[in-house]
Amino acid sequence: MDVRVRFAPSPTGFVHIGSLRTALYNYLSAKQKNGKYILRVEDTDRNRKVEGAIEGMLNAMEWGLVPHDEGVKLVEGQLLDVGDLGPYTQSERLPIYKEYINTLLNNGSAYHCFCSKERIDELREEQKNKGLTPKYDKICLQLSKEEIDTRVKVGEPHVIRLNLPANTDIKFKDIVRGEVVVNTEDLDDQVLMKSDGFPTYHFAVVVDDHLMKISHIIRGEEWLISTPKHIFLYEAFGWEKPEYVHLPNILNADKKKLSKRQGDVAVEDFMKKGYLPEALINYIALVGWSPEDNQEIFTMEELIEKFSLERISKSGGVFDVNKLNWVNAHYIKESTLEKITDMAIPYLVGKGYITKEQATENYEWIKDMVSVFKDRLSFVAEIVDEVNIFLNNDIIIEDNEAIALLNCEHVPKLLRVLGEKIENAEEIDLQFGKKIFKEIQKETGIKGPKLFKPARVVFTGKTHGPDMPLVMKVLGKDNLLARIENAKKYIN
Repeated sequence: MDVRVRFAPSPTGFVHIGSLRTALYNYLSAKQKNGKYILRVEDTDRNRKVEGAIEGMLNAMEWGLVPHDEGVKLVEGQLLDVGDLGPYTQSERLPIYKEYINTLLNNGSAYHCFCSKERIDELREEQKNKGLTPKYDKICLQLSKEEIDTRVKVGEPHVIRLNLPANTDIKFKDIVRGEVVVNTEDLDDQVLMKSDGFPTYHFAVVVDDHLMKISHIIRGEEWLISTPKHIFLYEAFGWEKPEYVHLPNILNADKKKLSKRQGDVAVEDFMKKGYLPEALINYIALVGWSPEDNQEIFTMEELIEKFSLERISKSGGVFDVNKLNWVNAHYIKESTLEKITDMAIPYLVGKGYITKEQATENYEWIKDMVSVFKDRLSFVAEIVDEVNIFLNNDIIIEDNEAIALLNCEHVPKLLRVLGEKIENAEEIDLQFGKKIFKEIQKETGIKGPKLFKPARVVFTGKTHGPDMPLVMKVLGKDNLLARIENAKKYIN
């Protein structure tokens, strides 16, 4: 069997991290079996469509390293279909849905419903009060063909509903959850075509998946309860059913479904903060799936090789930002300095620390500055919270421990010797930074914490931080001397 999977988002706004994971699992499944991964846009809910959301979604998916083989693609700013089984946007497939809804009407698997929204709401409220499952009562199923034709001809508003049989078990196998059985008494006669002529998700998804030859449907668990209706439609059409995989939800720390109220949940949020796509993909792959061993860091090639639908968990996976930051920090460390510098520059410009022109003119210096913090970053946007130690010589020292260190008896002597050696240096490079402390220790007897801690406070204003030789190289002679003078203000 040719493996063909699809990711079918609605253009309703930002791309949820759970959507990226769904796309990723589809992508991994396809690539592992030399299959095809298709992206289809499900835009039949016209009230929820957000302008520009398709373009934003495609950009987020491209950034997230989950490219599709067929479907809607953004080519030189234009939305185009790539593939032979389109259109890949549902709103462009209305004639197709009209053809297939007629098939269901003709074989009795669907029927016209002219009931008003007010009647439906009253019916459901009455059923709820009686402790019954809210569902349509099939009253319009009693209409004659002549009456239906007349009411349709005069343009009376109506929908078309699924005609589920009474008290019938619908069974299907889910690769994650095993056999699922649902009785039709617990299901409603789902609307298939709305009064505006657009299909609902439940109808369009079945038609599209069949015509696009989808072999495996991998989607979120919120669609599990709807799957029996889809199974019934496959049977009503006489089509072969795909295999189903319903993924567990991604949860927050409180074990509730991850939502915008808990903070960053959109792919765009992580893009803006300077997360690396490789890290985000690596991490979310593990939120709901576990490899056979304890491996935590994966390349995309390793994920494709080791991923298995059978090892997806039934229970929700917790999205742990601290763990994501640990994974991302690993990828930052493994990245080239040039790559992280290029990522950091827009944040430095945005904060007003440098201009675009200065970024070009002083690239090597900025690269040295970024190198000081590169191995300490959880995500690149954090750079703006660190670099102030290089951009302001009038450092304000507020920490009591730092002020106490500057007021140790040996510090005036240390500052004098430091100043003399820096003043006489031809170049402040890494070698100088490593050599100067050895020389001071040998000449003055000041060593260990008594040497390094006050020096760090003098040059950075802090008692802890990055390696001093690199800090000194980035600061340069003039700045180092200015900071020695500034530190003297804090000595009583």
